Amino acid sequence: MLTLLMGLPLLGALALLLFPPAKAKLVALWGAGIPLLWTLWLFSQFDISNSQFQWSEAGAWLPVLGLNYELGMDGLGLLMVALNTLLTWIAIYSARSEIERPRLFYSLMLITSSVISGSFIAQNFLLFFLFYEACLIPLYLLINIWGGEKRSYAATKFLIYTAISGALILISGFGLLWLGGAEDFSYAALADNSLSLKWQVLLLVPLAIGFGIKVPMVPLHTWLPDTYVAASTPVAILLGGVLAKLGTYGLLRFGLSLLPDGWAVVAPWIATWAAITIIYCAFLAIVQQDLKRMVAYSSVSHMGYVLLGSAAGNNLSLSGCIAQMMAHGLVLAILFHLVGVIEAKVGSRDLDQLNGLMNPVRGLPFVSAMLVLGAMASAGIPGLVNFAAEFAVFQGSYRVFPLQTLVGIVGTGLTAVYFVILLNRTCFGRLDSKRAYFPKVSFNEKAPALVLAVLIVVLGVQPNWLMRWSEPTEVKTVVIVPGEHNVSLRDIGGLLLGDSSL
Repeated sequence: MLTLLMGLPLLGALALLLFPPAKAKLVALWGAGIPLLWTLWLFSQFDISNSQFQWSEAGAWLPVLGLNYELGMDGLGLLMVALNTLLTWIAIYSARSEIERPRLFYSLMLITSSVISGSFIAQNFLLFFLFYEACLIPLYLLINIWGGEKRSYAATKFLIYTAISGALILISGFGLLWLGGAEDFSYAALADNSLSLKWQVLLLVPLAIGFGIKVPMVPLHTWLPDTYVAASTPVAILLGGVLAKLGTYGLLRFGLSLLPDGWAVVAPWIATWAAITIIYCAFLAIVQQDLKRMVAYSSVSHMGYVLLGSAAGNNLSLSGCIAQMMAHGLVLAILFHLVGVIEAKVGSRDLDQLNGLMNPVRGLPFVSAMLVLGAMASAGIPGLVNFAAEFAVFQGSYRVFPLQTLVGIVGTGLTAVYFVILLNRTCFGRLDSKRAYFPKVSFNEKAPALVLAVLIVVLGVQPNWLMRWSEPTEVKTVVIVPGEHNVSLRDIGGLLLGDSSL
């Protein structure tokens, strides 16, 4: 059942070879649409009262390496797979009809979606790692072939950073296997370990840095703005909307759940890391002149809320953290899509050259209205999807990390600042007479924004439809008593050297 989530996009990629280039987009839409429908059917069959993995599949593959074909899905995996299949379909739909080498382009998009779904449902650490690394190849090609200015530089930078991320994660995985006494890399075997606090912290540090690169977190974020700006709109939607979630997913699944005692020690530093990321990238977004780069820094800032919720490690913060991952993907997707439409119609992303787009006769009123909605959602306005998720994160994390949470709340105010700047410069003001009339926005260009806007509003008005799926999850919680684990780097160093009372 779960194998189909990976197999159907791959079949779609193969089917593209049988059709002429003119039919490539239609075939790709079917290749992405059927897995989306299959995911919706899984929602109807999911037992929300069961927090265990459901629809488990297992089979021997390379037992000598500890690698077996093991799949399973809980509430976290279900939401992430749904986000992946939805945004893959939207990304393909939003692609330009005149794109070069369409069969190769759409094949790589479907392959990317397949391996990302595999990452979210893999219940073997080594299997997860293979899917995690397999994303590199198609995304590198998608950026390097169909990207914009400096695409080769951005693709190479993305490749190097992600490769380093994978190496650090693999080191921790082997440590879990060897030091924990597990027989293989299965999630259940790795979870059943008796690692000391020292070894848990020692393994958690490279794991957190590795997944922190993928999220990404400051100062490991420098690859992201270059990559997002260089990538085409469909690829940027996948990168920001889905791929970044592999980092926070990995931290929850393999960091918090497998190393809970170490997490309790490192959590204050992770929360501080999140707060710094939120504020720093918010200020970077404020000073940007490129519309797409501003949205990119906004993405990094908002992923800090996810990390803050995961650091607190209680039921409420984790529920908000998972919901925020979903909300972040939807909002970022609509923003990147709208930026792509603006660039195509106006010919520029420079905020100094964009003004008056709200003009109902000569401007882009629909795009401007959707941009206002996306900006409001990102700023956490009540009634839109981000509000309930961020509120749950703040409420859960304040109990444990009040200072870091207050910094995060300030970050939401800064979000309003840079989006007011964005809207004021693009949507309002006098329309430049030299750009008196822009090409009309077709229904095909409006449709992705309409779908995402409906979800943003509906899930904002009725947040329980989102939050309820984030509760039945195998991710473990930790009890962090405020002040009890406020340890310094010297304390952690002493712990690792065996000279500590922790």
